[in-house]
Amino acid sequence: MSSRAHRSARHGRRSRRGLRIPVIAAGVATVAALGAAWAGTQALRSPGSTAASAASSASASASVEAQSRTELAPGTVFVPPADPSSAPATPSASAPAPPAEARGSAGASPSPAGSKPGTAAAAPAAKREPAASAPKTTAKAAFAPGYDSAADGQQALDTALRAAAADGKQVLLDFGANWCGNCKAADKVFGQPATNALLNDSYHLVKIDIGSQNSANFSILRKYSSGGGSYRMPVLIVLNPPGTVRTDTHQSGNPALTADGLGSFLRQWS
Repeated sequence: MSSRAHRSARHGRRSRRGLRIPVIAAGVATVAALGAAWAGTQALRSPGSTAASAASSASASASVEAQSRTELAPGTVFVPPADPSSAPATPSASAPAPPAEARGSAGASPSPAGSKPGTAAAAPAAKREPAASAPKTTAKAAFAPGYDSAADGQQALDTALRAAAADGKQVLLDFGANWCGNCKAADKVFGQPATNALLNDSYHLVKIDIGSQNSANFSILRKYSSGGGSYRMPVLIVLNPPGTVRTDTHQSGNPALTADGLGSFLRQWS
């Protein structure tokens, strides 16, 4: 009986060992499958986490920029610096048209050699009459306050430069915003008869909106007033007919926004 009992005990141990091996193998397979699934999940998550990280950093930089804007003094605007990775957005003014006198003299044909002396003498006399009546008082354009956010600032500037090349006036760039109190104060003075007469007599005024975060108008401002960052409005820049900056209030500071202050500024740079 004892030998039978021993044999039965040994058989029981062998059968238990036989059961253990499949269980262990199944556990190892389960762990391997879980590991593969975890690795696949991480691989799927990594692009999303990268995008989330990029979005998070962009959101952080936007919040810093928004905070810098909210910390600006009243009447100022934040102009971001030019993006070095993009092509430089430097607007080029179109070539100024030649003066009317030059066009007239260039297109004039010489008088025939065989013309009579009397006829040749009468021709200049006929041409002098319009020249004598030329100094007509042109109708003064009514001043329009505010800034048109939908206007094409570069097109308006090109038109003003062509007109300045023809008549020799200066170009006054007025960068501002409709919500800017200083710009409204300047507009009131520009609309006064005496100041408006100075503007019409010596300048082509171009008003450019920078309060609506228009990137194209920011490019024009950066072209004529270097840098970026905080600009106190209105930014007044005077260009000569070829388009060279004569003065920039971002660098020199604004004059007093009164009839005396703006009138003195306009007379100085006319």
